[in-house]
Amino acid sequence: MLYTPPSQPDDRAKLIRDNLELVDILVGRMTTQVPSFMNRDDMRSAGMVGLIDAANKFDVSKNILFKTFAEYRIRGAILDEMRKLDWFSRSLRDKQTRIAKTISHLELMLARDPEEHEVAEAMDISIDEYRKMLSDVCHLGCVSLNETLDNSEQGRSFIDTLEDQRESASPSFRLENHELTKIISQMLEKLSKKERLVISLYYYEELTQKEIAEVLEISEGRVSQLHSQALIKLKSKVNTRLS
Repeated sequence: MLYTPPSQPDDRAKLIRDNLELVDILVGRMTTQVPSFMNRDDMRSAGMVGLIDAANKFDVSKNILFKTFAEYRIRGAILDEMRKLDWFSRSLRDKQTRIAKTISHLELMLARDPEEHEVAEAMDISIDEYRKMLSDVCHLGCVSLNETLDNSEQGRSFIDTLEDQRESASPSFRLENHELTKIISQMLEKLSKKERLVISLYYYEELTQKEIAEVLEISEGRVSQLHSQALIKLKSKVNTRLS
């Protein structure tokens, strides 16, 4: 059921009160993917700004749920706060871009998903240096995953296609046959077994990286590296497919 237009101050206040929990839910989803110096209070404050903005700008005539609209406003406000803190420096973005371009080049040349040692060799660095680079850029995934893929205000974000939304009213459930979801599913199949496991356990089973490390019997740092590499590969593959 759609909300009535928040044309009066009392209506906007009710939308905000009724959806305060949504801020905490989104902060909870994103908190493990951001640097330690950005705490939950920072994220929640930014999320509240997004929720208020959503209540002020919501237009029922667009035929979407307020919850759907608010999610993107809250998410966007948190990402804006991250950008203001400038924790993802140009050097880190350059590293991520270099990895993505190398992987894309090798995929075309080899006609398959490249192994880690092949990526490292193509970049003329050791496997240890490559894995350290993956660890360095791991937090960039939070930004790229939450950005929308179609540049629209209510567009689906990359992470929406990975999260397992089981409620029938959720956007992901209602759009599960969307072409983008099909593309993501195809791209997931092209990842290595361990990368698929990390993505599945993290986004579908909602395990922490520490819990995934225990399940796979590898270090937490290694989980972070596999997670980072998988996200770079997926984003690169989707961008190539949609371009």
